[in-house]
Amino acid sequence: MVPIRSSDVERRAGLLDSLEKSELGWFWASDGAGRLIYLSEPAIERISGEEKALIGLQLTEIFKDDDEFEGAAPQRPLKFQLAARNSLRPTTVKIDIGEKTVWWEISGAPRIGESEEFTGYHGIARDVTASIASQRDAEKLSRYDSLTGLANRHRITHKLGATLTAFQTAKRCCATMLLDLDRFKQVNDTLGHPAGDELLKQVAARLKRIVGDQGEIGRLGGDEFQIILPDIEDRQVLGDLSDRIIQMLSQPYSINGMRAVIGCSVGVAVAPFDGIESEELVKAADLALYAAKGGGRGQFRFYSDDLRDRASHRHQIEEDLRDALVKDELEMHYQPIVSADEHKVVCVEALMRWNHSDRGMVSPADFIPVAEEVGIIRQMGEWAINEVCQRVADWPTTIRAAINVSAVQFASDDLTEIVKRALKSSGVQPSRIELEITESVFVGDMERALRMFKELKAMGVRLALDDFGTGYSSLSYLRDAPFDKIKIDQSFVRGCSDAGNNNAAIVSAVVSLARALNMETVAEGVETKDELAAVVAQGASHLQGALFSRAQSADYITDRLEAGELIFEPRGPEKYRSDRRTEFRKIGLIHGDSRYNVFLRNLSKTGAKIEGLLDVPVGTEVVLDLSGGQLAVATVRRSEGFSQGVEFEMPLISDGADGLCTRHRVSPYQIEAAGRPLEALNDDIVASVMGGSSNTPKRFVEVDMSASNEK
Repeated sequence: MVPIRSSDVERRAGLLDSLEKSELGWFWASDGAGRLIYLSEPAIERISGEEKALIGLQLTEIFKDDDEFEGAAPQRPLKFQLAARNSLRPTTVKIDIGEKTVWWEISGAPRIGESEEFTGYHGIARDVTASIASQRDAEKLSRYDSLTGLANRHRITHKLGATLTAFQTAKRCCATMLLDLDRFKQVNDTLGHPAGDELLKQVAARLKRIVGDQGEIGRLGGDEFQIILPDIEDRQVLGDLSDRIIQMLSQPYSINGMRAVIGCSVGVAVAPFDGIESEELVKAADLALYAAKGGGRGQFRFYSDDLRDRASHRHQIEEDLRDALVKDELEMHYQPIVSADEHKVVCVEALMRWNHSDRGMVSPADFIPVAEEVGIIRQMGEWAINEVCQRVADWPTTIRAAINVSAVQFASDDLTEIVKRALKSSGVQPSRIELEITESVFVGDMERALRMFKELKAMGVRLALDDFGTGYSSLSYLRDAPFDKIKIDQSFVRGCSDAGNNNAAIVSAVVSLARALNMETVAEGVETKDELAAVVAQGASHLQGALFSRAQSADYITDRLEAGELIFEPRGPEKYRSDRRTEFRKIGLIHGDSRYNVFLRNLSKTGAKIEGLLDVPVGTEVVLDLSGGQLAVATVRRSEGFSQGVEFEMPLISDGADGLCTRHRVSPYQIEAAGRPLEALNDDIVASVMGGSSNTPKRFVEVDMSASNEK
């Protein structure tokens, strides 16, 4: 063995001392119990400045695992490595210094004493804070949207996938929302892309305030956003949150001194009910979002199985709609608008109908949104203007006709020319034509909208503001736009006779405003006599709704006008019932160990009427299977023959459309526990699990109601 010379020892000591004082690295040592017994003086000064504040502390008290950095390479926890007493491989740890955090990389070798006992570690450390900061900046650029600071598509997709994988093991649920901004393109087109970028920043800020710490928000690109909401499956909570998002994002924005107004549509899906894997769940939320947009925008929808069928139906509508004009399948029907005092028709609203050669009448709610989305609405709108002008010119009276002009059609530069040509070719008196415009046309370029109005008024046509109060109302455009009529949306008419309902006050306010501006008012959607009395009492000058007449064919209206039959008497129910919906569908009913098939006749938040079982005693507790895993516990309150009225234990809630749904659903985890594979809900699986025993005699007699339900 070569002896170590004193000069070598001094040289080594000098080198180590130089290394300790440099920025390259420091030394540390621990005892067998994992306590710090030595740390280079420059390192101590960086951490606390006092040796006595650190010496004797457990290493894991000083050096903490950094598990917050998603971009870091996987590494074993420091506590695990120290307990193994093996060589400590380079490990990144963080050190909290007051409100500041630094990162070190430490490594070390175990020390074994003469009696083979473990005596601790000798190791080295170096400051890697700058490197970590650089990595984090790169990580943020790769995982976060540079414009809004929200998670980008890559991160939110990865996050959802990881969450669902972890939650399956823990039997937890997770909701996701897809958001799409309505009319954002108009802001970009009219105010410019920089204004659009600023708008997106403000949208992101509002979303952060609304969602808070309930979940994570991501921007998928353009005007699309996604929200992940762990451990939320209650659809009351999700519906309320969706409503708040829609309301908050629909409030006006100030951008460089200009006012911009947009809307928002929301689709909601929940794992594991609507999907197990992330791709499946996102597809479900996307279908729900599409349904929300198709329902008129500014709405939310929950995913349900029938949305897949609707998506296929929608695709078929788009294909067939392109040929509707060529095949002469479009028709205009007309709904009377009567005076409030005499119920005499003074105007009719022209409403487009599609009489499909194979499927018969297609609902406007199905084809109008599709027409707007694919751009066919412009050709359809031009056809409607020409058709109505020709029809009105042949009528023997001075009755007017109102034509709906979509925001898409209004945005086209040739609208005024189309109207001018239609008036000229038909020879109709311009004052007998009204164009109904919605508030959405004021989003963006207000000056252009006002210029269009002036050009139309110069031709002599009348202008009506449709669906007032449901969009983005501003008294400024009422002051400047030359409207002749304000139409009060049916959502304010509905239930305005109910005590404690504010709708009557809203109707009164709109009527007063219209009078001050010398405008007529039309109360839309009047369906019951108590609604009629309420809107008349508030001063509405004109009325429209099923109480007087639904939309009728052109021939029917022409015949009545030629016969001088101008009075439409109110015919309909006396009172508005806000909580009852007519239903005609087969559902399941579970009692004890038996399952029955019954028909659901009507449905409200608190109960339902069913048919199909004989002589069910009052007080009987049952469970209604409303489909989609929706089980409603109920008690029979009325029973007569094969008809029963039941009261729900827990009220139903709005499904975001015109329907009702349960707050909770059968969990796929429960079905999995019953021996089935874990998968999204479907009615067959729920029915089989909740189907009862075939060996148990049924208590009630089933009555075949299918014949009585045929129409």
